[in-house]
Amino acid sequence: MLEAKGRLVRPGLQLKKALVKQYTPDQIRNVAIVGHGGSGKTMLVEHLLYTAGSVERVGTVEAGNTQSDFDPLEIRRKISVSASVMALEWHGHKINLIDVPGYPDFIGDLHAIARVVDAMVIVCEAKRDLDVGFDLAWDVAEQEGLARCVFVNKLERDNADYEGLIDTLDKRYGRRIVLVQIPIGHQAAFSGVLDLVNMKVYKGKDRGEEIEEVPSGYAVEAAERREKMMDAAAEGDDDLAMKYLDGQELTGDEIEHGLLEGTKNGKVVPVLLGSAASGIGVATLLDRIVGEMPSPVYHPFTVGGKEMPEDPNGPLAAFVFKSTADPYVGKINYVRVFSGTLKADDHVLNTTRGRDERLHNMFWPHGKQQEPATVVTAGDICALAKLADTHTGDTLSTTKDKLQLDPVAFPDPIYRVAIKPVAKSDEDKLGGALEKLLEEDPTLHYSRDAEVHQEVLEGMGDIHIETAIEKLKTRFGVNVTTEDARVPYRETIRKSAKAQGKFKRQTGGKGQFGDCWLELSPLNRGEGFSFDNKVVGGAIPKNFIPAVEKGVVETMTKGFLAGYPVVDIKATVYDGSYHDVDSSEQAFKTAAAIGFRAAAANASPTILEPILKVWVEVPEEAVGDVVGDLNTRRGHMSGMEQTAGNKTRVNATVPLATMQRYALDLRSITKGRGRFGTEFSHYEDLPAHEADALIKAYQASRTADED
Repeated sequence: MLEAKGRLVRPGLQLKKALVKQYTPDQIRNVAIVGHGGSGKTMLVEHLLYTAGSVERVGTVEAGNTQSDFDPLEIRRKISVSASVMALEWHGHKINLIDVPGYPDFIGDLHAIARVVDAMVIVCEAKRDLDVGFDLAWDVAEQEGLARCVFVNKLERDNADYEGLIDTLDKRYGRRIVLVQIPIGHQAAFSGVLDLVNMKVYKGKDRGEEIEEVPSGYAVEAAERREKMMDAAAEGDDDLAMKYLDGQELTGDEIEHGLLEGTKNGKVVPVLLGSAASGIGVATLLDRIVGEMPSPVYHPFTVGGKEMPEDPNGPLAAFVFKSTADPYVGKINYVRVFSGTLKADDHVLNTTRGRDERLHNMFWPHGKQQEPATVVTAGDICALAKLADTHTGDTLSTTKDKLQLDPVAFPDPIYRVAIKPVAKSDEDKLGGALEKLLEEDPTLHYSRDAEVHQEVLEGMGDIHIETAIEKLKTRFGVNVTTEDARVPYRETIRKSAKAQGKFKRQTGGKGQFGDCWLELSPLNRGEGFSFDNKVVGGAIPKNFIPAVEKGVVETMTKGFLAGYPVVDIKATVYDGSYHDVDSSEQAFKTAAAIGFRAAAANASPTILEPILKVWVEVPEEAVGDVVGDLNTRRGHMSGMEQTAGNKTRVNATVPLATMQRYALDLRSITKGRGRFGTEFSHYEDLPAHEADALIKAYQASRTADED
């Protein structure tokens, strides 16, 4: 912590000057700025960069000129939709900041970034209730074992409830929450922060701060809070604990050391205060990042279950955590070097794909701007352009070392729509554009569903899909429309039935003749299809039997009720007749189709619908609403269980047709705090009124086509 005397002007270097030097791993801090959408992350990053001297002015989200939200889509929507990497220098340390989108639709970035940072700054508003983005960030930090601190923002707001927030944090996380600052003034009167480490008040904003002594009205609260902070610091180090138990006061440096030890192992989560709108508390946050957030030295990486140190002289292991696709620049891969050193023009091995790559274009990312880089060492982050075959989740190593890190476990998509090119030119370009988008965002999935004749795009929510479609248009000039993804229904029968299929046509020359008797029988669910030949006495020559089976199979793909594939049927051909001259394979195939449809009509035909196994994890207070909603979707509950974080997991089977917009509805029911997953379970009979509606719609569409 810097000595506080009079007016302090924080020293900062321009980015270009700061990055010409090489930093050792202990001089680097890789920090994700995370939290709920709208909590002020992007503005906090702006003031962090400005305070450090990396930019000459502070941009705003409203003006669309911030360093991290530079994509035209972000400027237009005024939200972050993609993680941005920026760097600054602060007191001899390099801090790589990554601004992570806060909306749940873009949670893929949160999972990817958590793999390559050593700490998170979780930004939240000064209000009693914590938003879902806070919970998501905290949970991911727990999963990855990351150090974190909380930055309480918007203390200047009229409705700011600092005390309510601290009470919520204390109740939820207990002794881990450690206040290292208290606010000076309340709401509109908020003017600075009292730092409990050096017991000084920091007022003002941006690069200049007025530093004052503790006002008399805050002395008692400051002493109490400082005592609790020293308790937490002492627990982080045995020597400090002995000194503290002997009744000796810890120095500022000792407190910082103790907090660092506690923070890096997750036992301590410091709480800092400020205003991203005005810059209050930003300089002290930078001090805390340098002083109390761990460097890469404290965060060994794992290869094959073995921990390895982040050593610039060690074997090469560089992990690709993000890729972007630009129609003009091409592909850019963002890389965290965990071990070894990357050098411009080196050859490296993509161990994930077994592909040799040459590092032609290497640079330091700073939002939309770039600074050329020639050497990048362990612990640092850089970007590589125009690699031939390298994607998110890949590892770059050498043919000698051949290290490979585990890929990121991205969540599965939960929302799907069908897309359709507007024009032939859009259809021609769609495949290539989607390929680039999917490389950039692994939480987007695309498939061609031949069964329902649709192209389906899946993502994490409606905003996620909307932004992907907007990228198709603005980046690649591809226009598509959307519609609901169709449900892959099936058709089957409930009882056995027999019918004759006879096809006879005389056209003046050689005619067409095929005659077969078929019996259709239902099979158990999931058994599919079987065909049996019981023709005796040569009623149908053996060489025409395969044509009969082919006619049945082709008819099954088209359905006989509403145009859906037929399943779980046994077809038996047991009699028929033929003509020595006019019979042919085509005639018997047509006869089989006629016989199949005639028999199916008398076999109690029905429509089957796909049923999903569904789990929904929600806060305890939302269980009743969630169960009630699933019941309205014709769901059947199969049990509940308690999970971590005072949540309940509801298990059920639910028809796919009722789950098309469930991601949006669950978000509304639980205020974004619920999550769910699905997998296919089985098919079962569709209720009669639902089946009748499908049949009528199908018949109407066929009539329209004929007209």
